[in-house]
Amino acid sequence: MPSSTDLSLADFAAALASVSPSPGGSCASAVPAALAAALVAMVARQTAASDPFTGLSEDMESVAVEADELRAELLALAEDDILAFARVMIAPRFGGETQAAYRAAVEPPLRVCELSLCVLERAVDVAERGHPYAAPDAGAAALFASAALESAALSVRLELSAIDDDEFRVARAGEVVRARDRACRLRASALTAVHEKLEAPRARRRIAHGS
Repeated sequence: MPSSTDLSLADFAAALASVSPSPGGSCASAVPAALAAALVAMVARQTAASDPFTGLSEDMESVAVEADELRAELLALAEDDILAFARVMIAPRFGGETQAAYRAAVEPPLRVCELSLCVLERAVDVAERGHPYAAPDAGAAALFASAALESAALSVRLELSAIDDDEFRVARAGEVVRARDRACRLRASALTAVHEKLEAPRARRRIAHGS
């Protein structure tokens, strides 16, 4: 199969739907996180380009650049996950160290958790300070990033179950628990800011007129 980063969305979805166990949920979890980062960048750039927010232009451009970098790394992690799964599958057949392969397989979804948290932090920022007309996009970013983190956390849990090293397992599991707890708070903060903007009189008039 071509690199996951080279596939169209339709082809990637078809690969997920195939009988092959890879790509699977662990790989797929990087995609909504990357989409969330793209939405954060869009809201930041829309805000920076809007006259009422010229004072935030430099800040928002920085957020957009950070989100672009997060998006690129997340998309690369989708391919890293496929390669890590392949190593897990071939290790027993070729006399490889299966525990080392399982440890390596933990890293891509764990990194997705970490980066999704970074995206969520920036989603909160653009939800709170961004243009109110882009509030739904900021909310979508927060929801996508939160879902990506939860999905990746499930994959981390599965990979950890095969690892014999208790210290390694406990440490990584603790990282995931802390990430999930913080993500829950960030998601709530982002959605609170989004709903406050959508409930503002001007936002209601804009939605009512379909503009």
